[in-house]
Amino acid sequence: MAEERTGVVSIMGKPMTLLGPGLTAGDPAPDFQLLDNDLKTVRLSDSDGAIRLLSVVTSLDTEVCALQTERFNKEVKKISDEIKFFTISMDLPFAQKRWVDENELEDVITLSDFNDADFGLKYGLLLKEIRLLSRAVVIVGKDNKIADFQIVPEVTEEPDYARSLEALRRIS
Repeated sequence: MAEERTGVVSIMGKPMTLLGPGLTAGDPAPDFQLLDNDLKTVRLSDSDGAIRLLSVVTSLDTEVCALQTERFNKEVKKISDEIKFFTISMDLPFAQKRWVDENELEDVITLSDFNDADFGLKYGLLLKEIRLLSRAVVIVGKDNKIADFQIVPEVTEEPDYARSLEALRRIS
């Protein structure tokens, strides 16, 4: 049974329970298995040796999640073309593909955790009450260690972009 953590996040002021461990900067980044838009399995280990931005959203079909994805899509390439940018949600892969196509984004790789919440449970970001992912930004270095782990306390608000982008610059 997964560890339960309370008092970390809320949605519109309503406290939520996170399932999984409380990871922090310096921890090894757990490997995960997610599905891409072609229903192929993607693991973190597939991109070993790269800097990775894991932008975690509740659903791409919500305004704040869309803003977060669009903002990082624009900002990451200003830092380095070598950064792998992933947006992770519980959306079905088909919905993710539709959203990316409609918004004409080229640099984001969308990954779905809908199947078994492998990512959410390993990264401590699964919202127990609604089985969706909590908003977060995780920066993983070339050494597969977490360089920055930002959980947004109010899921309906945007992350601290400056913090995440600075973490990317620091390890690029």
